[in-house]
Amino acid sequence: MEIPRFGPAMVASPLRSRHFVQPGSRVLVNHDLDAVLKMEREGQALPSYASAGPRDPIFHDPAQTTAAIVTCGGLCPGINDVIRAIFMQLWHGYGVRRILGLKYGFQGLNPACGHEPIRLDPDEVDDIHQQGGSILSSSRGPQDPRIMVDFLVERGINILFTIGGDGTQRGAKAISDEVNRRGLPISIIGVPKSIDNDISCIDQTFGFETAVSEASQAIVSAHNEAKGAPNGVGIVKLMGRHSGFIAAWATLAYSEVNLTLVPEIAFKLHGKGNVLDYVEWRLRNRRHCVIVVAEGAGQDLFGASCGRDASGNNLLQDIGVLLKEEIKTHCSALDMEVSIKYIDPSYMIRGVPATAGDSVYCLRLGQHAAHAGMAGYTDMLVGSWHGHITHVPLHMATAERKLLDPHGWEWQTVLRATGQPDWR
Repeated sequence: MEIPRFGPAMVASPLRSRHFVQPGSRVLVNHDLDAVLKMEREGQALPSYASAGPRDPIFHDPAQTTAAIVTCGGLCPGINDVIRAIFMQLWHGYGVRRILGLKYGFQGLNPACGHEPIRLDPDEVDDIHQQGGSILSSSRGPQDPRIMVDFLVERGINILFTIGGDGTQRGAKAISDEVNRRGLPISIIGVPKSIDNDISCIDQTFGFETAVSEASQAIVSAHNEAKGAPNGVGIVKLMGRHSGFIAAWATLAYSEVNLTLVPEIAFKLHGKGNVLDYVEWRLRNRRHCVIVVAEGAGQDLFGASCGRDASGNNLLQDIGVLLKEEIKTHCSALDMEVSIKYIDPSYMIRGVPATAGDSVYCLRLGQHAAHAGMAGYTDMLVGSWHGHITHVPLHMATAERKLLDPHGWEWQTVLRATGQPDWR
């Protein structure tokens, strides 16, 4: 769990701070006291992450440093906040004067794609945190790590900040491995962006809180529509290709949801203990039903795959449309009147500015990413763990996707809030 660091660090930090992180400062992975005591009794080492924060001395000389920032994957609230936080810490804190923005994701590191970097300055980033989207734009899909490292060398870039989800950080890991193979002192620092909150080894990705907040507004509308007609059904499809965190948290944030479906929990539309029978029961007893479904839920109900996107993800079929048609058919066979409204706010959520809470988190992540890069750390991701900002090895953050635990508090609270059956 150690983070690689170039050395020796011999440059005095220009930060005017008395609060440098001391060598050996760590954050325990396991915060359960009984588990920690048991590990100590058994003589086991206690796993921990390195604490994030400014170091003194640092490795990269600000006068000789060229930093670059790239944003990859789908849009997400807070990207511009992170770009600005990294820039401001480098420019005003460390005095770095050459900071590049790489356009259109990893395509920006491949000269054949024709996207010239932009030179960032204070005027360029002044108010970007008030905007949604990314001023650097984005793209999906990998590029050849050898070509990307050649680009870094040719441009004299010695710190690369990769803002993105699990696919982006796997790409960052590939770049880091190629840099390491060549023995180059180029720091690769990841920042965890994911609406789905599916990156391992961190409490939460940035953008997630905003997504939950915006999703709640769609649920309010679905609830009003459902109550506004006899046997009204409001279906809201939310993001969540593999992980149902947004669907679960939005359900808890607005507790009028009656049924939540996520990728981690299999369900049936027909047969014993099926979803359609539950919806029918709900309509007969309460005359309305609000359903929240994650986009990746129920994909086994469609059969054959639709292929893959540029990032290598399976293309998803529309579970919301399937639910709408199946509920309509089921109620029609019962001669039961039903009014169904289907809401998919996905792209309205992705492009909005971050909420206040997310903005604060983005600022912290961006500042600590800058500190890690200037200190000469590499092959790592900045994240949060039990409220502390930490350094996470890229190989750990990308080893597996974080999933909603069917036995954990989040899903168990969803079951109690909705009253739906536990189909496990």
